[in-house]
Parts: sequence; structure tokens; C-alpha cells
Amino acid sequence: MFIDDCLKGIDLIMNSEILEPINLGSSEAVTINQLVDLAEEIAGIKLKRNYDLSAPKGVNGRNSNNTLIQKYLSWEPDTSLRTGLEKTYRWIYDQYLARERGEAGIVREAAAVTR
Repeated sequence: MFIDDCLKGIDLIMNSEILEPINLGSSEAVTINQLVDLAEEIAGIKLKRNYDLSAPKGVNGRNSNNTLIQKYLSWEPDTSLRTGLEKTYRWIYDQYLARERGEAGIVREAAAVTR
């Protein structure tokens, strides 16, 4: 889940009358291989993948069941995995370049500065 969705969701939940546990996450299902594919596309690289087939098997993918958050708040996180990863990758890459240039501090997104 992208951080902007997480913050909005926490704010909505904390300012609601919800008293039971509730999921806050992306309903977009993704496997580890799909996540790696996406990261490769965004970064413009190809990674070598090694699989340990003797390791314990987990679930095939991850996503959030957002039935309750939709019911109570008529809302759910809506930033796609691709969009969130693209924004995060660009931010990390900008941080890296700034540090390589010897700049101190955090480079902020243009949109974040004008909020």
C-alpha cells in the first residue's frame, strides 16, 4: 500500500466509530514474482532470480480483504501497486542522486512541497 493511502486510512479509521479490528491495505493481489517483474520494469533492469525449492512454502500472493473498510468508511486504498512503486522508486533515486552530488537533507516531491 502506498504511504499516502496508509495515512489517509489511518486518519479515517481513527476518526470513525469503528470498534473492531479492520484491514487497511491494498486489495490488489500480487505474487512475489509479479512484484519483482514490476520492480524490474520500473527500474529498467533485469534481476537474476534464485529459487530455493526446498524452503517452506508460503501463500501464493498477498492482498487485503477490504470488505469492512468499504462498509464502514465507503473508502479503500486506491493507489495501484505500479503507481506507488513508481513514485517510491523515483523518490529513492532522487535521494541517491542528491547524496551523490553531496547535497544534504531530503529531496521532496514537487507535489509534497505545495501541499
